Amino acid sequence: MSASPLPARTSVAIVGAGPTGLALAVTLAGAGVDFVLLDRQTEGANTSRAAVVHARTLEVLDELDATGALSAELVARGIPVNRFRIRDGGRLLATVPFDGLRTAHPYALMVPQYETEAVLLARLHALGGGVHRPYEVTGITQDPDGVTLTTATGETLRADHAVGADGMHSVVRTAAGIGFTGSAYEESFVLADVLMEWAPGPQEVSLAFGAAGLTVVAPLPGGPGARYRVVATVTEAPAEPGPAFVQRLLDERAPGQARVDTLVWSSRFRVHHRVADRYRAGRLLLAGDAAHVHSPAGGQGMNTGIQDGYALGRALAAGDPGAYEAARRPVALHVVGLTDRMTRIATTHNPVLRAVRNTALPLLARVPALRARLATELAELNYR
Repeated sequence: MSASPLPARTSVAIVGAGPTGLALAVTLAGAGVDFVLLDRQTEGANTSRAAVVHARTLEVLDELDATGALSAELVARGIPVNRFRIRDGGRLLATVPFDGLRTAHPYALMVPQYETEAVLLARLHALGGGVHRPYEVTGITQDPDGVTLTTATGETLRADHAVGADGMHSVVRTAAGIGFTGSAYEESFVLADVLMEWAPGPQEVSLAFGAAGLTVVAPLPGGPGARYRVVATVTEAPAEPGPAFVQRLLDERAPGQARVDTLVWSSRFRVHHRVADRYRAGRLLLAGDAAHVHSPAGGQGMNTGIQDGYALGRALAAGDPGAYEAARRPVALHVVGLTDRMTRIATTHNPVLRAVRNTALPLLARVPALRARLATELAELNYR
């Protein structure tokens, strides 16, 4: 694939065409703001990675397309799930229902990230935009009048602002000299998409506590067969966990509930919890994983990034980029704190703390106001 030529200049240069960059580009295109969206990959990633779209993100899609076609297309590609259940092994501790949420989308939508990207990209094309690939940005300088980006092949692009939507190892954040405060979890995380028989079925997202660690099982569309996403903390795991490893893990943490038939895709990764010290340095701005990374507990990462892209696009269109940091950095701090607490509660090895957790959760889950609050938190509806 040959790269499409870069223009000499633009108003907003967006580095990274994942969900965050695409959401920003769609927002700018809809507002009539000139932009260039660059990505170093020849094609978009086709592995699933993130797998849930929450209610607030679906509302953002509705705001990006008032006809509702954008969210409707994504919903058609996914599985709406109306409850989140927490267990300790086979013991049910709590049920968090989504069907009472005050939104047009009272559910969590299970859908692979590549489908979310495809729907956003189609909307971008409909608005006359596109992605310039493959362009790896290797240098960024700014001056009082603008920003100059240089690619690995020597091309340059002049812009009024540059946005880093280029992930945890952001080139834009490095160029801006912005710190990324936080640390990594001790455990590794295993991620696997499998075809399997799963006793709780495809109507829920299941989170299982256990002495060995945290395990999440969620349904995914596709097949043939019942497809599920498995995410689990482990002390040690192979770089590419196989079906036997995933089966042993589920046998240990959800005895008698799973029979893995086929491994579709798997990986091992380390998780950090970090927030950028600032979201802006002059004409350089950060969004998505370039600005915040955290535990996958609750499936908040991609959703927070898409909402970043939308908020930043609106701020740039209004000529007030400073409003973006004020609105969105507190959200990231809250999300990172929430997911960190969820992860530490779920992965504690202290038997006393586990007993307290397993006693308290069923009691708290009986309080309707607390159930509603947790559902609202997970759906990100309190970030409107």
